Amino acid sequence: MTEILILGAGPAGAAVALGLKRLGYGVRVVSEWRRFAAVEGVSQRVLDGLRQAGLKRALACAAAPSPRRVQWNGDGQSINQECLLDRPQFDAAIREDLRDAGIEVVEARVLRVESTGDGHLIHLDQGEPLRAGFLVEARGRSAPLAGGRLRGPETLSLLNQWQEQPGQPGSAVESLADGWAWMARLADGRCYWQITQDAGGLPPKEQLADYCAQRRGESALVRELFGEAALQPASLHARSSTAILFHEASGPNWLRVGDAAMAVDPLSGNGIFQSLSSALQAPAVIITLLQRPERAELARRFHQRRVEHLFLRFARTGRDFYALEQRWPEQPFWRDRRTWPDAEPMHAAADFSQLRVERAPVIHGDGIEEAEVVVTADQPLGIWHLQGIELAPIVRALQRGELTQALAALPEQPRRMVQGWLLAQGYRP
Repeated sequence: MTEILILGAGPAGAAVALGLKRLGYGVRVVSEWRRFAAVEGVSQRVLDGLRQAGLKRALACAAAPSPRRVQWNGDGQSINQECLLDRPQFDAAIREDLRDAGIEVVEARVLRVESTGDGHLIHLDQGEPLRAGFLVEARGRSAPLAGGRLRGPETLSLLNQWQEQPGQPGSAVESLADGWAWMARLADGRCYWQITQDAGGLPPKEQLADYCAQRRGESALVRELFGEAALQPASLHARSSTAILFHEASGPNWLRVGDAAMAVDPLSGNGIFQSLSSALQAPAVIITLLQRPERAELARRFHQRRVEHLFLRFARTGRDFYALEQRWPEQPFWRDRRTWPDAEPMHAAADFSQLRVERAPVIHGDGIEEAEVVVTADQPLGIWHLQGIELAPIVRALQRGELTQALAALPEQPRRMVQGWLLAQGYRP
């Protein structure tokens, strides 16, 4: 069988590796350790995604939900909660999940990749080069930026960390005249603060630590969440937060997943979730490319369309949240982001007149096939099943004037579910 090599052991790379391993494929993962400490706030659906991927040890790393304060457009609220995730601990747990599944993890830095139609040669900073018939690029934002891509406004995040006394965990986010800041305090006293701004116009590198300390000193929210140590310069890591969508997320013998396929603005709060979303579909795409070459274009179209759909959904989530901040409409940071990537609504209103049946790629079993799906205003990729019930035959029956007969063939509970779905699409008997 073709050996599959995955570059990157984050949530996306690990989810692909575990999915392929369960299907009997030989797979190895190559990854270097994260070069900086970080913490992330995640929602319940991220935890559900980790569980679905089989990342049990990584899932156990999530702290209990803690309060998150939001200071946006001059209004403050603390009704939200999020689970704080210590990334070094989380990354180590992912490797344990992989090893528990019998997947080899090669800890090394990739120097370069030589690819041909016959396979890939991966040169590492130590040891002999590795060969693979199929390559999965899952190194996140650090993956080589090859090929055409859509980029959002150029954005940079400055992450600071320092240590205080143990205490109550919590997090907060606040809007600023020229950007926004997210901050978190872990129970053991580790503190994080990150400011996100336009990539241009920042002070020189050697002045950034003092600059960040000054910005923290201007924030009442910082003073409420942290102690006096927050007002001093702290260790700093700068990283790009520019939203990027690759126009080509696959090839005949390679696939991009997670942030290597699409990286979203951190304001959407969905980084790990979108990484898992693109990764969970990847095994079916890879198996189709390897075993059913006649369906290769279908599988690649499936992957690309869903990557683009996810990206735009999260990009519009960020756009709408930026638009809520009304105090600085002419500031370049807010002006550029409140209208990007487009003016399309986050969710299209139900329009029964747009309901139609099309043939489209779907996941069927372990691979990608073509099937009849129902395209709606809010689901442009189409819906195949509604909890196991194919919708295309129902819609075709409705179009023929035979809906009553089609519904009568269903048991009562599924029938009510389908009727409710039709009403939600704007159908009126």
